[in-house]
Amino acid sequence: MFDSDRFIQEKTTELANTKENTIIACSGGVDSTVTAILLHKALGKNLHCVFVDTGFMRKDEPETVKKIFNTLKVPLTIINAQTRFYEALKGITEPEQKRKIIGKLFIELFEEEAKKVNAKNLAQGTLAPDWIESGGQLRDTIKSHHNVGGLPEQMNLELIEPVRDLYKDEVRKIGLALGIPNEFCQKQPFPGPGLAVRIMGEATEKRAEIVRKACAIVEEELEKAAEEGKMTLPWQYFAVLIPIKSVGVQGDARAYGYTIAVRSVESVDAMTADYSKVPHEVLEKISVKITNTLKDKINRVVYDISNKPPSTIEWE
Repeated sequence: MFDSDRFIQEKTTELANTKENTIIACSGGVDSTVTAILLHKALGKNLHCVFVDTGFMRKDEPETVKKIFNTLKVPLTIINAQTRFYEALKGITEPEQKRKIIGKLFIELFEEEAKKVNAKNLAQGTLAPDWIESGGQLRDTIKSHHNVGGLPEQMNLELIEPVRDLYKDEVRKIGLALGIPNEFCQKQPFPGPGLAVRIMGEATEKRAEIVRKACAIVEEELEKAAEEGKMTLPWQYFAVLIPIKSVGVQGDARAYGYTIAVRSVESVDAMTADYSKVPHEVLEKISVKITNTLKDKINRVVYDISNKPPSTIEWE
């Protein structure tokens, strides 16, 4: 049985030997936040937490991340790099290429920030599923996670990944043991590349805004349904933009809009997942709200009933 207190004690003792300044990539998710608090416990002022706003974050994500770190009393630097990410992904449609471009650009940004604080190390909240799915040695590549397969062959920073052999459920336990609030530790996962991998095809600024609004609606309606006792809150839930247009009707006029796919799954460690049996009345509310809110963009909403395997949780 996993002993979170023992892991924290052993890992902080090990990490305390790291004397050089260290940059940690903070996405605001559970994995990177738990890693940041663990490292802050071991390194103190030698740790520099950095959040990059890629332009592919969820609704109000930068503000939420800032609030979390303020609550935990851990300093955080926020970098607005939206323009750089939009430019780097212009014309890119292939999922693996998107992930690798995002990973490379993250490293460039962190190396730039590292020079400002004379940091020698880069820390990440990489988990076991990240490097397992990214392939290598005898493993097939399912998809290159930006923090593994997306890393360049040569970096100017040494990599530190204190939770790389753990799974999501174990990281949540560590977070609780470190004093991170339960509601945050149970926060649903969010991919490092953000909404860029929830946009099929080219990830543009306009498409990011569409899927950001759709994701917010999915989150709000499922959380509301769970609070009202209509269902249990899923492990992960979001919207995906399928930028292929189909014919629809709005009022008495012909409409020609994109499709949103709603994805909701139950899992423990992200290695396998079952699609959530969301009540039809809840799905209908989501569909109506998305098509009304984005009526000039979206005219069709579908629900993904695929398990993992054969599908993955995220679409890209």
